[in-house]
Amino acid sequence: MKNILIIGAGLSSTDLIHYLLKQSEKYNWHITVGDMSLETAQKKVGVHPNGTALRFNLKDLEQRASEISAADIVISMVPASMHIIVAKECLKYKKHLLTPSYVSEEMLELHEEAKELGISFLNELGVDPGLDHMSAMKIIDQISKEGGKLLSFKSFCGGLVAPSCDDNPWNYKFSWNPRNVVVAGQGIAQYKEGGHYKYIPYNHLFNNLIQTEIEGYGEFEVYANRDSLQYIDLYGLGDIPTIMRGTMRRPGYSEAWNVLVQLGCTDDSYSMKNSHQLTNREYLNSFLPENANTTENNLCEFVGIDPNSEIMKKLVWLGIFSDEISGIKDATPAMILQRILEKKWGLGPNDRDLLVMQHQFEYENTGMKKRIISSMTFEGNDKDHTAMSYTVGTPLAIATKLLATDKIKMPGVHIPTMPEIYEPVLRELEILGVKFIEKEEII
Repeated sequence: MKNILIIGAGLSSTDLIHYLLKQSEKYNWHITVGDMSLETAQKKVGVHPNGTALRFNLKDLEQRASEISAADIVISMVPASMHIIVAKECLKYKKHLLTPSYVSEEMLELHEEAKELGISFLNELGVDPGLDHMSAMKIIDQISKEGGKLLSFKSFCGGLVAPSCDDNPWNYKFSWNPRNVVVAGQGIAQYKEGGHYKYIPYNHLFNNLIQTEIEGYGEFEVYANRDSLQYIDLYGLGDIPTIMRGTMRRPGYSEAWNVLVQLGCTDDSYSMKNSHQLTNREYLNSFLPENANTTENNLCEFVGIDPNSEIMKKLVWLGIFSDEISGIKDATPAMILQRILEKKWGLGPNDRDLLVMQHQFEYENTGMKKRIISSMTFEGNDKDHTAMSYTVGTPLAIATKLLATDKIKMPGVHIPTMPEIYEPVLRELEILGVKFIEKEEII
C-alpha cells in the first residue's frame, strides 16, 4: 500500500483530496491529510476508509520527520515560501514531492541531489502555473514537430465571476487570494513585440491593454504580466520575435483600477499613521491635495475623470467614499484597500467563479503564416467549490496518480513542460470537463 501525505487542507486542496481518495479504492493507497486545523482536515477526508486526518504543524520537527518518513509521496499545499522546508525533509527521507507553486531558487538548487537520489520534485502543477504550461507546450511542440517556426506566442489567464453571477459594475469578484489581486503588476512588465524588448512601468500598466474575445463569453481586456521573458527559455522558444503573458479582466475594469493605482491605494511599502481610525473617506483624502472641494470632486479633478463617468460609478459602488472605519492597525494602503474590496468583491454563497485561459500562436510553415487560438473556460459550482480551486487541485492530483503508478519517472526538480506529464494530464482533464478549444486559420 502506498502512503500519500497531503500537507495543507485549504480551499485549493479540496478537489485534490477528493480525487485521490476516490483513486485510492482502485490503487490501494492510504491518504493522510494534515492541517493546522484538525477540523478542516477531517471535513475534507470525511469518513473515507482510506483517509486519515490529523493536526499537523510543519514547525514541529518530530511530527514533520515522522509523517514525511512514513509517506511514499508528499504533496505540499502550504504557503509557497514553506515548500522548501518540506522539500528538504523529503530529500532526507528520499520521498517524492509535488507542489502547485512556482519553482523557487532554493527549490531549483535541490535538482541534482534529488536526481541522484532518484526522487521527483514536481512543481507548478496547478492552473497558473501549471495548466498554462501544459496547454501551451502541447501546441508549441506540435508546431515544432510539423516543422513550423513560431513567430508569436501570447498567453492570457484570468479568474473572474461567472456571467450569471455578475452583478456589480466592476464585473469582477475574488476567486483567489485577494492580496495578490491588490498588489498585482507591481514592478516592471517585460515582454517582446516584433523582435523588440518592451517595458511597461507599473504606473502605466493598466492603460496599455490588449483586447481579446472568447466564444460564448464575449470580450476581455488584458494587461501584461510582470516577466514574460522568462518563458522564452522555459518553453525553448529561442529567438521568438513576440512573446507576452497577461491577466484577463472584463472591459472597463483596468481604467477604473488605474485610478486606485495612480492615487497610491495599492502601495504596500509603508504603514499609514493611525490607520485603524481612518474612515474610507479619510483614507482616500490622504492621497489627495488639500482643498475646499468634496472628496468626490477633488478626486475627479486630481485624476482627470468626469464625475458622471463609469469609472466614478465603479468607485462609488465600492464604498470608498463612506465613513466606515478601517479598524486595521499599522496598515499599508494596500491592506486598507483590500479590506474595502473584500466586502464588495467576495463570492456570495451561491456565486460561481469563472476561469478563462487563452493562448494565441502565430507561426510559419511551408511558406504560409498561420494562427492557432486555444481557449478554455470553466465555471465553478459555488463559493466552496470554485473553478480556481478545481483547476489547481485536479491537475496536481492527476500528476500524483501518474507518479504513484510509475507512469512518470523523472528524478530531479521539474515543471510540466514535457509530454510525459502534459499529455496524460490534459487528456484526463478533458474527460473531466476542462477542455481547450482550438481554432486554426491562415493569416
